[in-house]
Amino acid sequence: MARASIAPLFTELAPAAQTAYAQLLDAATAAAHHRSVADLKGSFAAKTVKGRVYWYYQYTEPSGKLRQVFVGPDNEAVRKLREQKDLPGAAAQLGPLARAAAALGCAQVVPVQARVLLRLAEYGFFRAGGVLVGTHAFLAFGNMLGVRWGSAERTQDVDFAHAGKSVSIALPADVAIDTDRAIDSLGMGFLPIQAGAGATYLNPRDPQLRLDFLTPRHRGGDKPFRHPKLGVNLQPLPFMEYSLVDVQQAALFSGEAVVLANVPAPARYALHKLIVVGERKGAYAAKSTKDLDQAGMLLARLQEFRRGEVEEAWRDLVSRGKGWRTRALQGAAALHRRFPALGAKDWLTG
Repeated sequence: MARASIAPLFTELAPAAQTAYAQLLDAATAAAHHRSVADLKGSFAAKTVKGRVYWYYQYTEPSGKLRQVFVGPDNEAVRKLREQKDLPGAAAQLGPLARAAAALGCAQVVPVQARVLLRLAEYGFFRAGGVLVGTHAFLAFGNMLGVRWGSAERTQDVDFAHAGKSVSIALPADVAIDTDRAIDSLGMGFLPIQAGAGATYLNPRDPQLRLDFLTPRHRGGDKPFRHPKLGVNLQPLPFMEYSLVDVQQAALFSGEAVVLANVPAPARYALHKLIVVGERKGAYAAKSTKDLDQAGMLLARLQEFRRGEVEEAWRDLVSRGKGWRTRALQGAAALHRRFPALGAKDWLTG
């Protein structure tokens, strides 16, 4: 495997770009926790029953289904709520902030993939403990860490994970959603690879665009299983649980569309890549270059000012047992061969 230098791994974003992303993340977080009726597209409707006026709110679900919910009788509290409809919603400021961040050099998501993320967010996937993993999480890490990656490979795959049966690492959420329905409501033609049992969705019109739903492997083995509260099948993978500890949030955007998503901790994501490299065998070993590049880019940035996070995550990794440690050391050795200047042998295995 060819060696690569540290220099082109990333370039630091200008302070203005880093500030713009921080403001976007703060605003997206605030909007998620302070949503009002102004953020829900719809309208109030009055009904008179036996001489009394009652108010309802009509809105269209992301799936296109019209809903009407009871608000209350015509009183002062309901009148104040109706007045809020004419005020800017909590999410109104996200579009201008996203445009500013993009103009200053922050990385955006491809529009078609952003559409998928936004729809799952609208259905509550991330509130229900869903985590964005894979290359799109890596893209988000660049903005989080104030850099633009030197050779960030774009992919049509969009990978999601959920703690599944692992109660000890599950996010504090008790939300039931229908992820299958969310995917179907996109109208993009996604179909599960195995009808009724698959955890991967493909678009027949664009076979390179696929959605994968993953979870840590448990005693049930490698067979996909249906998550009752998530409304989707999950594919168990070994070692996945390591990435789902200390989950963080990131703002992903495309144009004016902004999604607040859960992502792994950057240090754990990077070190998990070393486990993956150590696990890959045969034909799958060819994918190790991409894993090592992402790990190298992240660790090169993290060792500048978050070295303690990496050291703590490494100690946890190698303490999980012989199989974990063996694969991690194999991955670290491969990382050292590809990026000698990173010093992986010294500060990862020492």
